[in-house]
Amino acid sequence: MSVDSDGTEDAGWDVDPEDEQGVAVLAALGRQLRAWREEAGIRAADFGTAVGYGEDLVRKVEAGKRIPRPEYLDKADEVLRAGGKLAAMKADVEQVRYPKKVRDLAKLEGRAVEISVYSTHVIHGLVQTPDHARALFEMRQPAYSQDEVERFTAARVARQSVFNRTPAPTVSFVHEASALRRPIGGTMVWRQQLERLLEVGQLRNVSLQVMPNSREAHAGMDGGIEILKFADGTAVGRSEGAFNGRPVSDPKHLRILELRYGIIRAEALPPRESRDFIEELLGET
Repeated sequence: MSVDSDGTEDAGWDVDPEDEQGVAVLAALGRQLRAWREEAGIRAADFGTAVGYGEDLVRKVEAGKRIPRPEYLDKADEVLRAGGKLAAMKADVEQVRYPKKVRDLAKLEGRAVEISVYSTHVIHGLVQTPDHARALFEMRQPAYSQDEVERFTAARVARQSVFNRTPAPTVSFVHEASALRRPIGGTMVWRQQLERLLEVGQLRNVSLQVMPNSREAHAGMDGGIEILKFADGTAVGRSEGAFNGRPVSDPKHLRILELRYGIIRAEALPPRESRDFIEELLGET
């Protein structure tokens, strides 16, 4: 999280100029905020002091160049006595708060009635703890700015609302044992991540399996696989080792991914043994 020059907490994240939806929403929000502030006869500097942010950040939000955090709109609504009108715009901002490609993925996951995942080098994003996700983003090269790290971390964690849906989707994970052994972020972060896996694995709609290193070769050697199935009978899938890594929805292509995933699940440890495996890893720390 970055800090403004006057020491106040950053109001949010920069908007991607190539995100047309985000640009339009934030431009409209900025105009509303400025109109309410000017109608109230409050200078930008004084308004910033009242809501706890710097004047520069206030002007960036009003210019549509900054994505405000939800609490910013709550404070603005209170200071400007907007009667909930500004706070209500949090729902619009939430739609563009994260990078477009993450929003698109989250929409697909949010519609899916069945999610199947085989993850190779890292623990899948849907089950990463915030600290684990942050550590992964901090390792990226070329390096992300801290602002980008925080935004991407928040976006990844927000996708995990899929577990709170009613009715809940059927979710299946298979992780390589080597990914579970890598202490990304340090021992404590690693332990918390393993505990999170055990927690998710207890959900009735979730099956969590581990592919042991003792399997010399299996159907997932070409890379990870993700398959999302929807209520209308359609589906979309992607694999690093098939179809040049592009998302596919053609039934013929999907059958190939489903065949590979089915073999992977059959060769992985069953859920009970997978849980025992993770508990043993926790005991080794």
